[in-house]
Amino acid sequence: MDGGLVQDSQMAVKKPADLFEKCLKFDKAKNLMSHGLYPFFRTIQSAQDPEIILDGRRMIMVGSNNYLGLTSHPKVKEAAIEAIKKYGTGCAGSRFLNGTLDIHVQLEEKLARFMRKEAALIFSTGFQVNLGVISALVGKDDLVIIDKMDHASIIDGCRLSFGEMKKFRHNDMADLERVLREHEDKDKLVVVDGVFSMEGDIAKLPEILGLAKKYGGRLMVDDAHGIGVLGKSGRGTAEHFGVEDQVDLIMGTYSKSLASIGGFISGSADVIHYIKHLARSLIFSASPPPASVASVSAAIDIIENEPERRENLWKNTRKMLAGFKNLGFKVGHSETPIIPVVVGEDEKAFRMAVMLQEEGVFANVAVTPAVPNGMALIRTSYMATHRDEHLDIVLNAFGKVGRKLGLIG
Repeated sequence: MDGGLVQDSQMAVKKPADLFEKCLKFDKAKNLMSHGLYPFFRTIQSAQDPEIILDGRRMIMVGSNNYLGLTSHPKVKEAAIEAIKKYGTGCAGSRFLNGTLDIHVQLEEKLARFMRKEAALIFSTGFQVNLGVISALVGKDDLVIIDKMDHASIIDGCRLSFGEMKKFRHNDMADLERVLREHEDKDKLVVVDGVFSMEGDIAKLPEILGLAKKYGGRLMVDDAHGIGVLGKSGRGTAEHFGVEDQVDLIMGTYSKSLASIGGFISGSADVIHYIKHLARSLIFSASPPPASVASVSAAIDIIENEPERRENLWKNTRKMLAGFKNLGFKVGHSETPIIPVVVGEDEKAFRMAVMLQEEGVFANVAVTPAVPNGMALIRTSYMATHRDEHLDIVLNAFGKVGRKLGLIG
């Protein structure tokens, strides 16, 4: 009897399961904070310009995706102000119901013309574009094939779909063909980044297109980092390779060259019509605010009318690629304004970011799982509005810090 009472007593005091237990045990970020190595959620007190204010101190910004420097362009800011004056600050509903304004429709028409597609559809964020488009198109018996280094929003869009997801090795055409060949009998969508956001390299679109066609697949390109940057007219990766008319769907975001927040998908009218009525992230989300829509429209005009911005961006990119290589840094296969400096171990990357900040340079850190284990990097990115003196300060700071950390001789 006594043994039974003891057992009952132990059962009575058993700790119940607690969903928040994982939160209490999560200490990765706190450990970095305690060692002064936490490089995230830094609070900026100025615009995303080549020079920013961080904690009251002026710094050179090489961690922004404001490639053409349009977030501070007078015409973009004026367009946003005028839109607020006319339409207010929000739409108070989804595109599907009460949240479609005339400026939403006008922007979709402008984007379709700009991207050389029949139609376009705008979403409230770029992340939502990939969630909505992929999950709407890829059904239970379908297959979606993605590059191993595709953006997280693509992966999450695949997870939300009812189809099967397969990955191929980064920019590896033989591996892509293997996956396509193994699933030749399935309806399939291939999804790749146009410009890969951490590595700064460009998808091999002509080869990918050829393989997709050979095995009966459709192709979608996430060109968040290509639009405004690549191509003779700034229309992105497909224009860069001269295959605009062959890519089935091109997705873009506003938070890079287009100076705002939101995103769009462009393609044939029938496919866009289908997505418009099936994409849950569109139907069940509030509509993009008027200021954002007007900003993007103004940014497109500037991209078309001020090609010198793109020319200056590429001048700066060439200078920095050569500068890092001359210092002895590893920059991978970068061929765009995204230039990663490969560091190796995560802790060393955190330390380097803090040391660069002490030298007056704001740069970003990418560690596992955003990059492969042992390939932690400092991600730098450049703007058309950087001046040579800004870039010289950055190179000097990287040289000084790189030597201290033993990354270069």
